[in-house]
Formats: sequence, structure tokens, C-alpha cells
Amino acid sequence: MLSALILVPLLGAALISFLPFGMTPKVSRGVALVFTSISFVWTIVLAIQFNPAKASQQFTEFLPWIEALGLNYHLGVDGLSLPLLVLNGLLTCIAICSSDVAIGRPRFYYSLLLLLNVGVVGAFLAQDLLLFFLFYELELIPLYLLIAIWGGERRGYAATKFLIYTAVSGILILASFLGVVWLSGAPSFALDSLNTKSLSLETQILLLLGILIGFGIKIPLVPFHTWLPDAHVEASTPVSVLLAGVLLKLGTYGLLRFGMDLFPEGWSYLAPFLATWAVISVLYGASCAIAQKDMKKMVAYSSIGHMGFILLAAAAATPLSVLGSVMQMISHGLISAMLFLLVGVVYKKAGSRDLDVIRGLMNPERGMPVIASLMVLGVMASAGIPGMVGFISEFIVFRGSFPVFPVQTLLSMIGTGLTAVYFLILTNRAFFGRLSAQVVNLPRVSWADRAPGLVLAILILIFGIQPNWLARWTEQTTTAMINTPSPMATVSFVETKGKN
Repeated sequence: MLSALILVPLLGAALISFLPFGMTPKVSRGVALVFTSISFVWTIVLAIQFNPAKASQQFTEFLPWIEALGLNYHLGVDGLSLPLLVLNGLLTCIAICSSDVAIGRPRFYYSLLLLLNVGVVGAFLAQDLLLFFLFYELELIPLYLLIAIWGGERRGYAATKFLIYTAVSGILILASFLGVVWLSGAPSFALDSLNTKSLSLETQILLLLGILIGFGIKIPLVPFHTWLPDAHVEASTPVSVLLAGVLLKLGTYGLLRFGMDLFPEGWSYLAPFLATWAVISVLYGASCAIAQKDMKKMVAYSSIGHMGFILLAAAAATPLSVLGSVMQMISHGLISAMLFLLVGVVYKKAGSRDLDVIRGLMNPERGMPVIASLMVLGVMASAGIPGMVGFISEFIVFRGSFPVFPVQTLLSMIGTGLTAVYFLILTNRAFFGRLSAQVVNLPRVSWADRAPGLVLAILILIFGIQPNWLARWTEQTTTAMINTPSPMATVSFVETKGKN
């Protein structure tokens, strides 16, 4: 069942690439959409059959592969990876739907999108360290080409910068994985064969540092973040949707799966430093967003700040905070994808993303009132307004982290206030007031441009009103991942109990 999620988009990519006749741009897009839709529906089938009461891996598949290297084809899905798989399927469909029908080299473009889907799905399903690394590196190639070929004016610079950063990330992660297997004496790279608790605390910390920096580059966290704004600004809208909505989650997923879960003692030791690191990322990302004039770059910096919330929750390592980190991944995926989609529509119709140029797009007669209304809803969700999924995820993160790191949690909460500030600047300048002369004659916005944003807006509202529909799939897994309670959490609990 799980291999189908890899083979279906791979088959679609091969079909689009190698069939010599009949692959017009519209046909290529249709074929890509059919195969991604099949893959997305299959993730829904998995979710229906998934048992949320079980914390262990389900639908597991195992096939010996290269036994001399200890590499096996081992797949599985649990409450941590399942929501991310569904999110990936949804956003890939949306990315294809929002792609320009007249895009150049369509067969190559849609094949790369499908290969990107293969890499992401394989990474989320892999239950073998080396297999995860192979899929993790696989998604690097299509994403680089998607930015370098179909990006903006500085696409070569942005793509090369992304490639260098991600290559360094992969080297650090691979070195840590090799160290884990060799130093623990494990017979293979299989996750269930590792015994990291036998390693000394110093060894755990050394290996964990490689994983933290490697995935910290991918998330990205300050100071490894500089590739992200450039990549977003130069990437096309569909690529930005996938980059912010799904690909950044490979970093946070890796921190939870291969950092916190494998090295509980080392994680507890470094937890105060991680929480402080999270605060720096939150406040720095929000501060940089306030200073931006480019709408897309502002949303990109907001992603850096919001990913810091996930690190804070993971650092606290309580059952509630880890649940909040997964909720924040899904929340950020939906909200950031929606914001990039809407900014893309504004750029497509107005020809600019500059807040000094665009004014009054809320105008009901000559503006784009539906897009403007969706943008207001999106920024409200990102700022954590109650009734939307952004509020629920951030509340769980803060509620779960506060008993362990009260100061860092309070400082991170300032980031939510700053989010409201910079997004208020964006909406006030771009959508309210008199329509500026530069964008007075806007082309008509079709329902094809509005539909992807409407779908994401509905999901943001549904999960905000009924968050248990999302949390129930993850709760048992995240609770089981807390192998050893944080010493700081234990002290906090004991002190609280004594006072009561």
C-alpha cells in the first residue's frame, strides 16, 4: 500500500517524459494531475484504514536490498508521518492546478513536480536511515531545476545557493547517521535496530549536533536561513507552495524522528539551548518580515519565524508540546501555501509585489475583492486569530512548552504579535485605500485562480473549529515518542505539585 504512493507519481513522471507524441502542455498538465490525484486519494484511503489508537508503524513493508551496506527497503507510516503525507498529496495537486497552462517545457516541468513528490513521500515513509537519506537527497535535484529553469531574474543565484546549503545539510545528516550505526554497533540502518541509549551522553550530543545543524538548514533556522527568502522570491508560485507547505517540513520531521526520538538524553541536555535558538528564529524572522516591501519575501520571512515555534515545542518535549509541533507543521503548511498562492495571483494580475506600488486591491469594481478577502483570512490565521487552525496549533505549542520553558515561551509569543504587525502592514498597504494608478486596469481574476485558495481557506476554518479531526491521528504517536521525560519538565511538575 505504501509503495503505491511512490510508484504512482514515478509512473506518471515516466509517462510524461518518454511518450513522444500527444503530450501538449494541456495534456501534460492533465496527466500529472491525474497521477497526483490518484496518489492523494490513496493517502486518504490510508488515513481511513489507519488506526489512530496505535502508536507504532502501520502498513509496514520490508524488502532486503543491499545487505552488504545494511540498506533495506523498509517503509511504514505512523501518526507523525500520516498527516504530512496527506498534506503533501493535497499541495502537490494544488501546485499542478495553479501552474501556468502555457509554461515552457511542460513535459520536463511536470515530470520534475512528480519526482519531487516521490522524494518527499519516500522520506516520510522511510524506516531506514540510509533509505531516508536517499529520498531526502532525491528531492534536491528536481527542486533545484524547478527554481533554476522556471524562476525569476536571479534564479541561477537562488538555485545555486539552495543547492549548496542543502548539500551541506545532507553531508551533516549522513555523517550523523553513519556515526549512529557504527558507534552503536547496529547490524543495519533500520530504525528499529538502533540502540542509541547505549551511547554515552557526549557521543549522543556530538551526533545530535550534526542532525540539528543539518535539519536546521532545511527548516531553516537562523543563521542558516538566508537561502529561503531568495529561493521563494525567485521560484514560481507552485514551487513556493510546495517549498513552504511541504519541503520545509522535512527538516522539522527529521528533528522529531531522528533527533528527539533517537537521542532522548542528549536532547534533554541541549533542550535549553534549542529553546533559545527557537526564540531567536521567531523574533528575527518576524523582525525581518516587518522591514520587507516585497509581499513574497514578507511571507517567506514569516515562515522562518513560524518554524521556530516547532523547535520550541520539540525542545520542551512534553506530550502536549510535541503534538503541538505536528499541528503547527500542518497549520503552517496550509496557511503558507494559501498566502503564496494569493501573492502569486496578485503578481500575475497586477504585475508587481511591491507594497509601494500596489494599493486598493479590495476595490469591488476594479480590484480583486475575493483574493483580497482570502488574503485577510490567511493573515488572520497566520497571526493566530481564534477560530482558525493557526490559533489552535500555536496555543497547543505554547501550552505544552510553558511548564518547561516559561521565559522562552513568553518571548516566542511576542512573535505572534509581530506577525499581526507585519501582516497588518501588508493588508493595509496592498488591499485598502484608493486603487493606485499603476494597477488601475487589472485583468479579470478567474475562478480557476480563486479555487485553490478557497479550498485551503475552508480547511483552515474546519481544522480551527474542529481540531480533533487532525489531532486524533497524531496524539498516540507523539505521546509514545517521549521516551524519557525532560529533567526540566520533571522538576517543573514536582515544584508545581508541591505548591498545590
